[in-house]
Amino acid sequence: MIGNGEGKTTLSYLKWAIISTVIGLALGAWLGWQTEGTLAGMATVFFICAVLAVLEISLSFDNAIVNANKLKDMTPVWQHRFLTWGIVIAVFGMRIVFPLLIVVIAAGIGPIDALILAAREPAEYARIMNDAHLPIAAFGGTFLMMVGLTYFFNHEKDVHWIGFIEKHMARSATVKGIEIAFVLALILIFSNLLDGEDANTFVHSAVYGLLTFLAVEVVGGLLDASQKAMSEAAKGGLGAFIYLEVLDASFSFDGVIGAFALTQNLFIIAIGLGIGAMYVRSMTIMLVEKGTLAEYRYLEHGAFYAILILSVVMYFQTLVHIPEVITGLGGATLIGISLWSSIRYNRREKELGHHEAPHAGDRVAAQLGENNA
Repeated sequence: MIGNGEGKTTLSYLKWAIISTVIGLALGAWLGWQTEGTLAGMATVFFICAVLAVLEISLSFDNAIVNANKLKDMTPVWQHRFLTWGIVIAVFGMRIVFPLLIVVIAAGIGPIDALILAAREPAEYARIMNDAHLPIAAFGGTFLMMVGLTYFFNHEKDVHWIGFIEKHMARSATVKGIEIAFVLALILIFSNLLDGEDANTFVHSAVYGLLTFLAVEVVGGLLDASQKAMSEAAKGGLGAFIYLEVLDASFSFDGVIGAFALTQNLFIIAIGLGIGAMYVRSMTIMLVEKGTLAEYRYLEHGAFYAILILSVVMYFQTLVHIPEVITGLGGATLIGISLWSSIRYNRREKELGHHEAPHAGDRVAAQLGENNA
């Protein structure tokens, strides 16, 4: 149950997330040793788990804010249920069951068979995943590309990190459907680089990815339209709980799809994204109890640039092999740079505030003096 945030430090909010990080990364290192049998393999899996966790945290930054805004209006009982049942659904449902379903659909096998293969016969599981890699890359790359482009092709977007790119994209957003046209053009280009059945598979999977994104957008629009009514009708009970879980799943979808650009191992995905989910829950609690969270102006930009990089990499992976470590490093670097830029911006604003404050005070004092005179 959420309580009062007075006297609690940031570290105390992150306690369980940090514990989950230690356990998760240790499991990742052990899994790397078991599958590869080398220190390099262990380090690679450890690194991928860490990158997935960072990516999930960055992509879910807005998730924590949305959750907090809804959670503060719920009754204490349902707050507690969301933070307990909700984390089970978030970690085991979206981070394990959902990736397993993707594997089942892509590989054409049953869920039990897929789980057994992943646990007992990783070599055979990897072979099936490699055979199904092209449709997964086409589907996931298209979905992610639409997510990233929709963020930047937004005429209402007025905060820009890399201005000379983002300002032009924001202005171009007045052309309806420009991001869809861009993606369709890329689909045609890459399909022409593939041969025969591979080209047909790429086009079909990419179109399904595009349709899935549009369907998610439609559902999101319907939720937004009914948000006020739902909040008023059941803000303290099951209705609000279901609403938050649907929003949670929508945010998680991006991270789960993007994870396939880093690894095809179900357990590595579950570990990395599960760690990230714990931090999102911790940030949600801190937001509700403290009422504030330090704003990092460009962090969201870095996350969406990382999404675009992942989408392009997934497209290119249908043609050539790109090492997973390079993919993860690119996204993590962008997120780190955006965080650094945000901190610099906040410092500059603080310094300007300190410099301007005395002048404002002088003006007030002068005005008071004039009035007294």
